[in-house]
Amino acid sequence: MRVRPESPDTDVAIVGAGPAGAAAACNFSRAGFRVVLIDQGHFPRDKVCGDFVGPGSLAELDRFGLASHPTFRDGNKICNGTLNIDGRIVIAAPFPSGDVRRNYGLCIPRLLLDDVIVQTAVASGARLIEDARVLGYEADTHGVTLHHQDRTGRHDLRARLLIGADGSSSLIARLVRGAKHPRRDRIVAVRAYFDGVEGDASQGDLVVNSSAFPGYYWLFPTGAKTANVGIGLLLQSWQPTKQPLAQLLARLIQSDPIVRSRLGNATIEGGIVGWPLATFNARLPLVADRVVLIGDAAGLIDPISGEGIQYALRSARWAGETLHDALLEDDLSAASLRAYAARVLAEVRYDMTVTRLMIEVARNRALQPLWLGILNVIARTATRDSRYYETAAGVFAGVVPARELLGLPFLWPTVRGSATAALLSAVRAFRAVASMSMDSVRNPGATLEWSLACARGLVDLATNAALDRSHHRVRVLQNVEQNRPNERERSDDRDARPSTRSSAATNPSNSERRDRERQQEQQPGRQP
Repeated sequence: MRVRPESPDTDVAIVGAGPAGAAAACNFSRAGFRVVLIDQGHFPRDKVCGDFVGPGSLAELDRFGLASHPTFRDGNKICNGTLNIDGRIVIAAPFPSGDVRRNYGLCIPRLLLDDVIVQTAVASGARLIEDARVLGYEADTHGVTLHHQDRTGRHDLRARLLIGADGSSSLIARLVRGAKHPRRDRIVAVRAYFDGVEGDASQGDLVVNSSAFPGYYWLFPTGAKTANVGIGLLLQSWQPTKQPLAQLLARLIQSDPIVRSRLGNATIEGGIVGWPLATFNARLPLVADRVVLIGDAAGLIDPISGEGIQYALRSARWAGETLHDALLEDDLSAASLRAYAARVLAEVRYDMTVTRLMIEVARNRALQPLWLGILNVIARTATRDSRYYETAAGVFAGVVPARELLGLPFLWPTVRGSATAALLSAVRAFRAVASMSMDSVRNPGATLEWSLACARGLVDLATNAALDRSHHRVRVLQNVEQNRPNERERSDDRDARPSTRSSAATNPSNSERRDRERQQEQQPGRQP
């Protein structure tokens, strides 16, 4: 006798109710599937973040009809930005628009943003379980069992599909991959809210300082006199035993004249808090049997800007679009779910490879003067060339693909300007190379690791560039094939349409017949 497996409690179980998980819950609920959304917090709950919601993220949220929500209507609009390098404003310009219709972003505390998306998911039909800590999962041929614990004890939830959206420290990702996210791919950041902030509330500031490079500080106003201020660094370039990030942030406020002009009279509200981020690594799996990873859990964070909200919302949409049929057919094996992984790679792999390589190259702090010099060249060129600015600022803001940095309109002015700057400051360039040589002698292992990482990045970049060109040719051919039926139909119509000349010869008009008859009557000898 064949035993029929128990029916699942839900179609989709989503761990983590941040933007990625809540957006995925909206998508699958609206598609008619039963959804359970689980989070260890209780909403509304805070989440450590820069709070900036860029144009790309706002475009994704438009799909849920949230543009008119009071949280978005009242969010502080940031239309302008500055880039500051070691106490100097090198760029002050409007926010780039790129490929989206908005040329601004909103600064919305995650306490408000996440709650709005979660409530939208619940209104769409998702069931929310709060204050529940996920312990693990077990997948089999009929479904997946999710183990979680709350105040009342331990519980099991049976689902057909499990989505891991539980952030950069994701338990689900660790179980799928068998290990934590590699240390080399991680970013560490701290932020604090300030009250009594001076200056334009529509202007966000990015600050690059030699003491924390590669990395940057940010100041995003959340209101007329309040702001989210923070710092982000590569984990491997940060030495916590030397100086905690909170001290770095405090020192910047005191030492940088640009930052001090805005925060000199401000006070911290609520203390300084930190969090880790895991950036994208295309070599790590995104799916397993009946399990997929989205958002920060999938490492979908831009290595340069630390932007994660846009990719969280986009990956939730990609999951909804690619997994719909698999859920209907209950074909949720890893092989079937690779359609989602392929979609993610097609959308972000090339751009993430570009930014990842840039970070790998800049990771060598012995060459810091050289990298800061190139950054100054980019800033100067951007102030003179609006198209160049739109590319540079647009890539950082997430509204222009990072691959545009490799195009001649951007690459050639950068190389030319950097070469000129190097000639004008040959001593600085020589010192940078000498410093790198000395560093390689003192730390041969670290230098070798850096060199190999850069080499792998170059290989990945070349591979993805070739794949991108191949995919472009395929798309072109597909467009040609799609247009051919229309061309054949037009050709068939022309063939079927009678020729005017032949039609006139075989079917003379009434006036032509009358003219011929009169000519015959006028011929001599013809009888009427």
